[in-house]
Amino acid sequence: MATTAHTQAPSEHKGAFPPFDSSTFASQLVWLVITFVLLYALMAKVALPRVGSIIAQRQNRIDDDLAQANAFKAQSDAALAAYEKALADARARAQAMASEMRDKQAAEAEASRKKLEDQLNAKLAEAEKVIAGTKQAAMANVRNIAADAARAIVERLIGTVPADSAVVAAVKDALKS
Repeated sequence: MATTAHTQAPSEHKGAFPPFDSSTFASQLVWLVITFVLLYALMAKVALPRVGSIIAQRQNRIDDDLAQANAFKAQSDAALAAYEKALADARARAQAMASEMRDKQAAEAEASRKKLEDQLNAKLAEAEKVIAGTKQAAMANVRNIAADAARAIVERLIGTVPADSAVVAAVKDALKS
């Protein structure tokens, strides 16, 4: 076989391409069947069970992870519910304490107000007694003051001092009416 260049084909021609050669069809079919059966058996007995077991393991792992996630979610929900309950209880206790303190302070303020009111009423009663006494004394002195004033007025108008009995009688008549 002599070739002159790499691109040139050998000058001898051996015949048809072996897979297309009709004389080798029977042996090719036999080998095809043998190879197919061996590959099928190999796939069915070795590869597919391994792949199936890997898929089953992954599915089991996924199911376990989902179950664990659901358990954690349930724990989280329970913790949240406990937290909310504790928060509500704390708020209720705080509100009760505030209400109790408000009532206590209101009672103290009311007691203080009553005490102060009683003190003021006592001072007012004492002041009224003093005023009544002063008024009584002033009213007793009104006759004397009126008599003195009338005497001074008459003296100024007339120029002579009137008699004390006349001034007292005039004042007495004026106070009656």
